[in-house]
Amino acid sequence: MMAKAYPTAPTLVLVITNDSTVFLKNGIASAFEMFGGRCQEVKNLVARLDLAHKTGEPDKKLCQVSFGIISSRFGYVPADYTVMPYPKEEVMDSPEDYEAVQEKKNYLGMIDYTCKLFDRIVVCVPKHMMKMIMDANVLPTGRVIAVTSPDFKEECEKRDWLFLERKGARVGAENADIIFEEVRKISE
Repeated sequence: MMAKAYPTAPTLVLVITNDSTVFLKNGIASAFEMFGGRCQEVKNLVARLDLAHKTGEPDKKLCQVSFGIISSRFGYVPADYTVMPYPKEEVMDSPEDYEAVQEKKNYLGMIDYTCKLFDRIVVCVPKHMMKMIMDANVLPTGRVIAVTSPDFKEECEKRDWLFLERKGARVGAENADIIFEEVRKISE
């Protein structure tokens, strides 16, 4: 894994996941507030990173964390963008769905555009979506933490990514601890 590009600058972390059939709001809300269910593990990781401080320095944040969601209706959106619920039947749940949303919304292009400034990009998406991301080569070498299928372990290592086997709904407690420590390691 690569070191930070600018060692004295705040560590910038981007966490990416996809939407869920669990909508927590009936009206317009931020994407972070909107999705529950399997997204909750990822939201917990984002909150943990966002609230963390450097060891012995309670006034200095460990990192600046951003959160992006690949949504079936809106494509890739930063989690602070407002969205509205859509029918659960529209939520992607198959390779064909991921490809159809990519055709309509070009979420891979948005990920490519968005991730360039980040020191670490944590990706927690379904297996076929991860394959699409890897095939499109939209994530940088040496800065990705991929929480994914063991089928991609070798390819992740070739790209100098940290591979973590997907456990739990999206992340798993053990993987969350490893991700947190990786961010701490480059931030202090």
